[in-house]
Amino acid sequence: MAAQKSVFILGAGKVGAGLARALRRAGYVVTLRPQRSGLPARRIDAPFVILAVRDRELQPLAERIRDAGLLGHKRAVVVHCAGALGPEPLAPLRSENVAVAQMHPMISFASPEVTPSLARGQLHVDGDPRAVRAAAAIGRKLGMTPRTISGLDRVLYHAAAGLVANGAAALAAGGVDLLGRAGVPAETAAAMLGPLLRSVADNVEAMGLPAALTGPVRRGDAAGVGRHLEMLSRAAPHLVPLYVAASRLQVPLARALGDAPAESFDAIVTVLEKAPGGA
Repeated sequence: MAAQKSVFILGAGKVGAGLARALRRAGYVVTLRPQRSGLPARRIDAPFVILAVRDRELQPLAERIRDAGLLGHKRAVVVHCAGALGPEPLAPLRSENVAVAQMHPMISFASPEVTPSLARGQLHVDGDPRAVRAAAAIGRKLGMTPRTISGLDRVLYHAAAGLVANGAAALAAGGVDLLGRAGVPAETAAAMLGPLLRSVADNVEAMGLPAALTGPVRRGDAAGVGRHLEMLSRAAPHLVPLYVAASRLQVPLARALGDAPAESFDAIVTVLEKAPGGA
């Protein structure tokens, strides 16, 4: 049974280490090998191999694995976790016995020591049918939803993931900055904003957009937006462009919801245009 559930992961960074812990919790026997240790001396007998390395290193690594004849399982599947790349970098490994695929978890892995929750996460899989089936089965075991989106523009897909994941972290940093200026200790500020971010994520998942939008822009409160900008201009002028940009993106959502008259949203646009750098 263990042989059927064994996974070899090459690359012990944030994604590799996180997946290793999650897979072990799901009952898999996992071998995690840091990339700095080089290729293993013995053949890899696991039926499922994950290459958790940087994008630019995938194809050269695949070629080295092929040239060394390291894949020992008679029905091996090899996947990578890069979001912006399809299965093509693993093409050197394709053979009668080896199937390859992209297996990208749309999850934020921030530390090799901390495993994020994978529950309800999205997993994009694409490649050889056998590899896709195997990757999807593992994804479901981890509590994720596997998807294959035909004709996906992977660069835009990856940019969207980066905008939300990395942009949210940057927004949170701005929020911690503002809370600090309001008198909140930094460690308390982070504890306050984490649940707030989770509630937004829950709303986006449960209700979608524009329904998940809240706040003064949704309410058509131009005066409230103006007060925010006035205080930001005095206390944290470096955050004004960020506030303006974020508010501009909210306006079409608020118009679609229609919780206020159209002229209220027009007034918000005027306030934003008058802000420093808002024109």
